Amino acid sequence: MLRPRIIPCLLIQDGGLVKTVRFKDPKYVGDPINAVKIFNEKEADELIVVDIDATVNGREPDYKKIANLAAECRMPLCYGGGIRTPEQARTIIALGVEKVAVSAAALEDASLVTRIAEEIGRQSVVVVLDHKQRLLSKQHDVWTHNGTRNTKRNVLDVAKEMEAAGAGEIVINSIDNDGRMKGYDVALACRLRETVSIPVTILGGGGSLEDMNKVVAACGVVGVAAGSFFVFKGTYRAVLISYPSAKQKDELVFSALPPR
Repeated sequence: MLRPRIIPCLLIQDGGLVKTVRFKDPKYVGDPINAVKIFNEKEADELIVVDIDATVNGREPDYKKIANLAAECRMPLCYGGGIRTPEQARTIIALGVEKVAVSAAALEDASLVTRIAEEIGRQSVVVVLDHKQRLLSKQHDVWTHNGTRNTKRNVLDVAKEMEAAGAGEIVINSIDNDGRMKGYDVALACRLRETVSIPVTILGGGGSLEDMNKVVAACGVVGVAAGSFFVFKGTYRAVLISYPSAKQKDELVFSALPPR
């Protein structure tokens, strides 16, 4: 039986681990390798690492940094940032990474998803869709380049297009909820779950296991990812890396699944 995945999402900027709020004001929270070591000890289900400056600055992925992360990581690793060609994706997979994530480049040319899937296998291709709700509308537009460019395209329509192009997984990331730790957009998560048949992961707003529980209870088996929840503690957001125990996951998340 498939189970939901609880996934820390780590953002890298200038080689350091940072956390943003609504994609702005990045706060340095430590060294990525140290964070990976801690998540190893806590037996995290999976890890997403995104270099948030690579695409904006038009540079290639940092292969040395990726190799160091992959060598340390004992859980499935997904890397995103700066990937624009199937050859780059193949190089990253060869370093020991299980999945590659693309976003802006896929929005510019959906055939990139097809070509990467042909190169490394569909199961290893993740498309990340950063979205923001349009003012006075229920539509959520997809944004790229760290939330600075609006494609003016509906996130659900794009998700369907990316699935058709060959994506093996869709991650939707709420810009509105990023770093606020006030809960996920459960309604949109369920609509995405109904829109595509491939695995989906929900990111943006997670502040507690109860928040994750609500998504799973409403949508079924999905991945629930978060950033701030795993690196901050308390009202003053002191840096403290954490991850739920197996017992906590069983009690607060998997209990939401329907009986077999």
